Amino acid sequence: MLVEMPRPISQYLQQHHVLTLATVDTDGVWCASCFYYFDSASASCYLMTADDSRHTQAMLERPQIAGTIADQTRNVAKIQGIQFSAIAKRVSAADVEAITHQYCEHFPIARLKSAPLWQLELQTIKMTDNLLGFGKKHHWQRLDDCTISA
Repeated sequence: MLVEMPRPISQYLQQHHVLTLATVDTDGVWCASCFYYFDSASASCYLMTADDSRHTQAMLERPQIAGTIADQTRNVAKIQGIQFSAIAKRVSAADVEAITHQYCEHFPIARLKSAPLWQLELQTIKMTDNLLGFGKKHHWQRLDDCTISA
Protein backbone atom coordinates (compact mmCIF):
# COMPACT_ATOMS: atom_id res chain seq x y z
CA MET A 1 0.00 0.00 0.00
CA LEU A 2 1.33 3.41 -0.94
CA VAL A 3 1.35 5.84 1.97
CA GLU A 4 1.34 9.56 1.17
CA MET A 5 4.84 10.99 1.25
CA PRO A 6 5.51 14.11 3.36
CA ARG A 7 5.76 17.17 1.14
CA PRO A 8 9.35 18.10 2.15
CA ILE A 9 10.58 14.65 1.08
CA SER A 10 8.69 14.71 -2.22
CA GLN A 11 9.91 18.23 -3.02
CA TYR A 12 13.51 17.32 -2.23
CA LEU A 13 13.36 14.25 -4.48
CA GLN A 14 11.90 16.33 -7.31
CA GLN A 15 14.50 19.09 -6.94
CA HIS A 16 17.51 16.79 -7.21
CA HIS A 17 18.77 14.51 -9.95
CA VAL A 18 21.78 12.49 -8.71
CA LEU A 19 21.61 9.68 -6.17
CA THR A 20 24.20 7.37 -4.72
CA LEU A 21 23.12 3.77 -5.10
CA ALA A 22 24.47 1.12 -2.71
CA THR A 23 24.36 -2.53 -3.78
CA VAL A 24 25.83 -5.85 -2.62
CA ASP A 25 27.31 -8.57 -4.81
CA THR A 26 29.51 -11.61 -4.20
CA ASP A 27 32.57 -9.33 -3.94
CA GLY A 28 30.96 -7.10 -1.31
CA VAL A 29 29.35 -3.67 -1.23
CA TRP A 30 29.45 -1.28 -4.19
CA CYS A 31 28.24 2.27 -4.77
CA ALA A 32 27.43 4.17 -7.93
CA SER A 33 26.27 7.70 -8.65
CA CYS A 34 23.29 7.75 -11.01
CA PHE A 35 21.06 10.35 -12.62
CA TYR A 36 17.43 9.81 -11.68
CA TYR A 37 14.04 11.32 -11.97
CA PHE A 38 11.39 10.97 -9.28
CA ASP A 39 7.81 9.96 -9.97
CA SER A 40 5.56 10.89 -7.03
CA ALA A 41 2.61 8.77 -8.24
CA SER A 42 4.62 5.55 -7.88
CA ALA A 43 7.02 6.83 -5.19
CA SER A 44 9.87 5.63 -7.38
CA CYS A 45 13.14 6.91 -8.77
CA TYR A 46 13.96 5.90 -12.34
CA LEU A 47 17.46 5.56 -13.72
CA MET A 48 19.22 4.32 -16.84
CA THR A 49 22.21 2.05 -16.45
CA ALA A 50 24.18 -0.42 -18.56
CA ASP A 51 23.67 -4.16 -18.21
CA ASP A 52 27.37 -4.79 -17.68
CA SER A 53 27.84 -2.35 -14.79
CA ARG A 54 28.68 -3.84 -11.43
CA HIS A 55 25.69 -2.21 -9.73
CA THR A 56 23.28 -3.51 -12.39
CA GLN A 57 24.59 -7.04 -11.98
CA ALA A 58 24.25 -6.69 -8.22
CA MET A 59 20.64 -5.45 -8.53
CA LEU A 60 19.81 -8.47 -10.66
CA GLU A 61 21.11 -10.75 -7.90
CA ARG A 62 19.86 -8.77 -4.90
CA PRO A 63 17.17 -6.22 -5.68
CA GLN A 64 17.10 -4.80 -2.14
CA ILE A 65 19.25 -1.68 -2.35
CA ALA A 66 19.90 1.49 -0.39
CA GLY A 67 21.04 4.95 -1.30
CA THR A 68 21.46 8.61 -0.49
CA ILE A 69 20.72 11.96 -2.05
CA ALA A 70 22.54 14.88 -0.44
CA ASP A 71 23.51 18.49 -0.86
CA GLN A 72 27.14 19.51 -0.51
CA THR A 73 27.47 22.15 2.20
CA ARG A 74 29.94 22.98 4.92
CA ASN A 75 27.31 24.81 6.97
CA VAL A 76 25.76 22.34 9.43
CA ALA A 77 22.63 24.50 9.70
CA LYS A 78 21.98 23.98 5.97
CA ILE A 79 22.43 20.19 5.81
CA GLN A 80 19.66 18.40 3.93
CA GLY A 81 19.70 14.89 2.60
CA ILE A 82 17.89 11.62 2.16
CA GLN A 83 18.73 8.05 3.06
CA PHE A 84 16.51 5.44 1.44
CA SER A 85 15.89 1.76 0.90
CA ALA A 86 14.26 0.49 -2.28
CA ILE A 87 13.47 -2.53 -4.40
CA ALA A 88 15.24 -2.33 -7.77
CA LYS A 89 13.58 -3.77 -10.86
CA ARG A 90 13.82 -3.28 -14.57
CA VAL A 91 11.06 -1.16 -16.04
CA SER A 92 8.48 -3.52 -17.54
CA ALA A 93 8.10 -3.79 -21.31
CA ALA A 94 4.61 -2.32 -20.98
CA ASP A 95 5.98 0.83 -19.28
CA VAL A 96 9.32 1.28 -21.01
CA GLU A 97 8.10 3.72 -23.69
CA ALA A 98 6.43 6.07 -21.21
CA ILE A 99 9.30 5.91 -18.73
CA THR A 100 11.88 6.46 -21.49
CA HIS A 101 9.96 9.54 -22.59
CA GLN A 102 9.92 10.91 -19.03
CA TYR A 103 13.58 10.09 -18.46
CA CYS A 104 14.61 11.81 -21.70
CA GLU A 105 12.52 14.87 -20.77
CA HIS A 106 14.69 15.20 -17.66
CA PHE A 107 17.95 14.17 -19.34
CA PRO A 108 17.85 14.88 -23.11
CA ILE A 109 21.35 13.42 -23.57
CA ALA A 110 19.85 10.02 -22.73
CA ARG A 111 18.28 9.99 -26.23
CA LEU A 112 21.80 9.26 -27.51
CA LYS A 113 22.30 6.30 -25.16
CA SER A 114 20.68 2.93 -25.22
CA ALA A 115 20.57 1.28 -21.80
CA PRO A 116 17.90 -0.41 -19.72
CA LEU A 117 15.74 1.66 -17.41
CA TRP A 118 15.37 0.69 -13.77
CA GLN A 119 12.73 1.51 -11.22
CA LEU A 120 13.82 2.02 -7.63
CA GLU A 121 10.57 1.45 -5.77
CA LEU A 122 11.20 3.43 -2.62
CA GLN A 123 10.38 1.54 0.58
CA THR A 124 11.68 3.73 3.41
CA ILE A 125 13.04 7.26 3.56
CA LYS A 126 14.67 9.28 6.30
CA MET A 127 15.28 12.92 5.44
CA THR A 128 17.53 15.12 7.53
CA ASP A 129 16.48 18.77 7.24
CA ASN A 130 18.58 21.07 9.39
CA LEU A 131 16.94 24.10 7.74
CA LEU A 132 14.06 23.41 10.15
CA GLY A 133 16.38 23.01 13.15
CA PHE A 134 19.38 20.87 14.00
CA GLY A 135 18.62 17.17 13.60
CA LYS A 136 15.08 17.62 12.24
CA LYS A 137 13.95 14.43 10.48
CA HIS A 138 11.11 13.49 8.16
CA HIS A 139 10.23 9.81 7.77
CA TRP A 140 8.23 7.88 5.19
CA GLN A 141 7.50 4.19 4.71
CA ARG A 142 5.64 2.66 1.77
CA LEU A 143 3.68 0.18 3.84
CA ASP A 144 1.43 1.34 6.63
CA ASP A 145 1.98 -1.79 8.75
CA CYS A 146 5.73 -1.03 9.13
CA THR A 147 6.87 -4.13 7.25
CA ILE A 148 8.86 -4.24 4.06
CA SER A 149 8.44 -7.00 1.54
CA ALA A 150 9.85 -7.52 -1.93
